Amino acid sequence: MNIEKFILAVITTKPNMVTGSASVFTCATKEEMEFIAANLEAILDGIAHALGDDLYVIVKH
Repeated sequence: MNIEKFILAVITTKPNMVTGSASVFTCATKEEMEFIAANLEAILDGIAHALGDDLYVIVKH
């Protein structure tokens, strides 16, 4: 089995909104969240998607 699409990481300022098995990065501010998302996107070779003002996911397509 070859899994090609999955969530690599979740970045949020509201950790109580997140459950699951992906790595969760909690940030104090929106600016920090955007910085972490941009860096993880490059490091993990994924794509960052904003799902709201307080939540990003890094996915592998």
